[in-house]
Amino acid sequence: MKLEKYIDHTLLKPEASKEQILKVCKEAKEYGFASVCVNPCYTALVHNELQDTDVKTCVVIGFPLGANTKEVKAFEAAQCIELGAQEVDMVINVGAVKSNDYKLVEQDISAVVNAAKGKALVKVIIETCLLTDEEKKQVCIIAKKCGADFVKTSTGFSTAGAKASDVSLMRECVGKEMGVKASGGIRDYKTTMEMIEAGASRIGASAGIAIISEANKM
Repeated sequence: MKLEKYIDHTLLKPEASKEQILKVCKEAKEYGFASVCVNPCYTALVHNELQDTDVKTCVVIGFPLGANTKEVKAFEAAQCIELGAQEVDMVINVGAVKSNDYKLVEQDISAVVNAAKGKALVKVIIETCLLTDEEKKQVCIIAKKCGADFVKTSTGFSTAGAKASDVSLMRECVGKEMGVKASGGIRDYKTTMEMIEAGASRIGASAGIAIISEANKM
């Protein structure tokens, strides 16, 4: 098991500087992480830094609230892909879920999936901490129907992060055909392994180096 290939090395803080982003890219190349996950303004920079490596450029869309219109999310995804993003992590319209407007949820996800089709992987951030189990199930089913590649637990910017129980529920909903990404509050090896054992195929973390270092000591 190559644990580093599960990790999206992440820096999404609003105050992240160019120098910090470059440092994260350097670390990702050194450790061989799956991707570097950043805000859209750093797409081209990260893409350029990661050229000729196996590390992917991952960019968040509609982040962190998910309250943009579907047209804005689709445009943001398309622009980021044009700038070099190979994976896009979009936040769903949580308010639409809470309004029981699943048609809008489907249109929202489809807009990004269609913008990315054949060009980049799409991970759908469902923000589990704000949803009931039934709502989580419904959104996972819709994400699968829309042709997304992953469902993802959290932005890490809301009331709570990833829970193994949510990962397990999401995996049960999407089956083996889709990826499940756990993110938010994952800072150590033990928690990482709990998420993977629950069904996660990707881990979003800013503590990737600490996780790998701890794993190497085990």
